[in-house]
This record gives sequence, structure tokens and C-alpha cells, in this order.
Amino acid sequence: MDGEKKRRVFLKLSGEALAGEKKTGFDEATVKEVARQVKASVDAGVQVGIVIGGGNFWRGRTSEAIDRTKADQIGMLATVMNCIYVSEIFRNAGMKAMVMTPFACGTMTELFSKDRANGYFEEGAVVFFAGGTGHPYFSTDTGITLRAVEMDADGILLAKSVDGVYDSDPAVNPDAKKYDTISIQQVIDQKLAVVDLTASIMCLEHKMPMAVFDLNEKDGIANAMQGKINGTIVTVE
Repeated sequence: MDGEKKRRVFLKLSGEALAGEKKTGFDEATVKEVARQVKASVDAGVQVGIVIGGGNFWRGRTSEAIDRTKADQIGMLATVMNCIYVSEIFRNAGMKAMVMTPFACGTMTELFSKDRANGYFEEGAVVFFAGGTGHPYFSTDTGITLRAVEMDADGILLAKSVDGVYDSDPAVNPDAKKYDTISIQQVIDQKLAVVDLTASIMCLEHKMPMAVFDLNEKDGIANAMQGKINGTIVTVE
């Protein structure tokens, strides 16, 4: 129906997930599988924004010899590399894709603008939001929350190596309890590491729901984008 608001979701991918078993760089088969699942949703009319972490290249400040600001800048550039690579795999899979950054990267990316990003969404393009917030001391968790709020997304999908939110680390505690649903206030109060605290507070203030699911589950991304969450839904009411 013309004029009907299309569903708009933001997907967060970890850099490590893109590396597959190699743990660093890119695993093309993994990225192609992500592209296949996203394309199914794009073809169905879902507008998709993507943020990717930089952990397959850089894990933050790893040396006292490096200033925190400089370390964070390296991390921002790692996310740009990831988005350029993944966007090319998406194009090869038959999707339109655009990489936007909050700082100029010559002709490699386009400077972020809400109006421009909205235009790309309306054209059916997948928009990659690289470079985080453009400032140090803010993670890609905060970056995706900021862009999701700014771009009026319907929700944030967090594709992780774990299949949901637990009351303790399931890798350490075999009796850890998984939540099917949990409020963002509970996440904050219990200090559950769904996203970092800054991002959690933004989701609470701006009522931005999230869902956490297993990236490696068969068709996990495709299902999540259609609202079928086999993980944990984080509510904001």
C-alpha cells in the first residue's frame, strides 16, 4: 500500500563474527551467508541499517603506549574497513548498499546525513553506518543506538555468539537462566552486558527496543528481521 510506513530495522554484527573461525580478517563464506539472509528481508520490503564492530582488526586499547583517543580512532577505521568489505559482498549478492561515516573518508564513504540516509532507505538500499559516533570513548553499541534513534528505526537486532540474554555468563555458569523477555530497566539494574551502559540508557530514554539472538542459528538473521526472535526480546515499556 503506497504511503504505508515500511519496517526499518538496524542490525549489529560483531567484527569477530565476520572472521569466522579465523578470528581475524574476513571469512567470505560467513559474510555471504549474512548477505543471503539480509537480502530476503530487503526483497520483502524491510529497510535495513547495519553497524559492524571492529574486533576482527582491533580490540581497543591494548597497550599503555597508545593513547585511548588514538586507540579508539583505530577502532573507528576498523569499522570502516569492515563496512566497505561487507557492502561489496552485499552488492555482489544483488543489493544496493551505501556506506556512511560521521567523518570524511575521501571518496570511499559518504558523509552521514539523516536526509541522505532516508533517501537511500527509500531507494531500497542497505545503509552501513561506519565509524561509530565519530568520537572516542563511544562504542559501536552507542553508535548503533544513536543512529537507530536518529533514523526512527523500529528496533535494533543484536546478532551475537550467544543465543540470548542470561542472568549470568552461560560459558561460566552452566545453570545460567536465559530470559525470553527482559526490560531495559532490568538490564541496567542487573548490569547485564547486552550493550554498554551508555547505549542502554539511550534505549531506555528513547524507547528503542532490542532483540538478541544467535548469529550462527540457521536463518537467525532472516527470522529476526521478520520479527521471529528465537532469543531474547529487550522491552522498553
